[in-house]
Amino acid sequence: MPERPVVIGFDSSTQSTKAAVVDASSGALLALGRAPHTVTGDNGARETDPEVWWSALATAVADGLKRAAVPPAAVTGIAVAGQQHGLVVLGADARPLRPALLWNDTRSAPQAAALTTALGGPDAWLARTGSVPVASMTAAKWQWLREHEPATADRTSAVRLPHDFLTERLAGTAVTDPGDASGTCWYDTARARHDPELLALLGLDPALLPTVAPTAATHVGGLTRTAAQALGLPPGIAVAAGTGDNMAAAIGLGLGGADGGGGLLDHPVVSLGTSGTVFTATRTRPASPGIAGFAAADGGYLPLACTLNCTLAVDRIATLLGLDREDAAPGDGLVLLPYLDGERTPDLPHATGLLTGLRHSSTPPALLGAAYEGAVFTVLRALDELLAACGLDPADPAVRDRPLRLIGGGARGRAWTETVRRLSGRPLVVPAATELVALGAAALAAAAATGAEPVALARAWGTGQGDTLPPVDRDEETWSRIAGVLDRAAPTLLS
Repeated sequence: MPERPVVIGFDSSTQSTKAAVVDASSGALLALGRAPHTVTGDNGARETDPEVWWSALATAVADGLKRAAVPPAAVTGIAVAGQQHGLVVLGADARPLRPALLWNDTRSAPQAAALTTALGGPDAWLARTGSVPVASMTAAKWQWLREHEPATADRTSAVRLPHDFLTERLAGTAVTDPGDASGTCWYDTARARHDPELLALLGLDPALLPTVAPTAATHVGGLTRTAAQALGLPPGIAVAAGTGDNMAAAIGLGLGGADGGGGLLDHPVVSLGTSGTVFTATRTRPASPGIAGFAAADGGYLPLACTLNCTLAVDRIATLLGLDREDAAPGDGLVLLPYLDGERTPDLPHATGLLTGLRHSSTPPALLGAAYEGAVFTVLRALDELLAACGLDPADPAVRDRPLRLIGGGARGRAWTETVRRLSGRPLVVPAATELVALGAAALAAAAATGAEPVALARAWGTGQGDTLPPVDRDEETWSRIAGVLDRAAPTLLS
């Protein structure tokens, strides 16, 4: 009896690789293989050797297939969704010349500011890329490398994003997709191409870059024999172009999609992970300084705002207080802005945390609750900026009452969920599936293998479905208190 076809979607994130082994017909998650990454650096530095990602990919595949009890011969397609923005530089032998500079490496903040000025200010960048350079963007990291390690920059034979590096290892093809490419700040989202004038500004030879596939689901080649041997899979398996992690999560949620995909448009998503992100799939090309105007995996748009300090920062506060993460209570007049790693939205790359309102009556649970409130406020205010950039009025009831889709590790926590409900006043949809990035990548893999539309596949699989939590009255008092402190403190006290 022939084996049922399966596909594998990879989520290669900052901290680990996950390999989702998925039934290609039903979308059922058969197993999830895992392997950790190693992140090094301090004082703003965050780096990982790309070879760690490749080794983790192989480990996660073996783990996933073993757990699923599926033979390698059943795999028909694979796709990688990776952490965005990271800079991978390869030598003539296609091996990394140095560890990758990760998205949350803030050392390139001065280069981002200088690039913004060099092109003529934020509006000039928005017109071309839809985004203004900040420390996380790949262009700023390349500029940092040129200034601080010029010998390495001169030896570079190829420049890749994390997911590009892995896809090239799989299929032997130097290719990226519109979604991940749009996070570099050298990709023109209006013309869907690498911008030659921006590349000249960066001193970046276009020949060093991968080609841009039409969509993330494009079949870019078969699994090479070398890669197949490393992963324990048959050669020739369909490899999709793949995309960035946020773009894959949107697919897993059933957002966007080309004509006939039937995906949701202008429905906001809040992702609570190491970072906090808000995004939506839209047909409107955004142009706002506080928003990353990304392309979607299908060539539409996926505007996104990102905060650096989310679950990791709040967990750190809990550890300092000796509390469990669920031991939080409302902040009771306290304001804690947990900007422990600088901040991206608002753009305060050198920020440190700020606590105010402390009294003799303040309790550890309230202090922890204030950390939750500060992080959630930052994420939700970024969401208001994002909606406005899409031409939507955040105060319009038709927009305000649209459910938030809450994803990421924080979506499984009571304290996170209740704080989002209280400060947003919105209904929440919490999808039952927890691995939406990997599931979105699996939909891309299935699409590459069959020619189907990936968002339509994800909607048929039901990966974005979940429980709906009704709205509660918005806590306007807490919202106004935090807003007042942030507006008065930035940038002086936060830098």
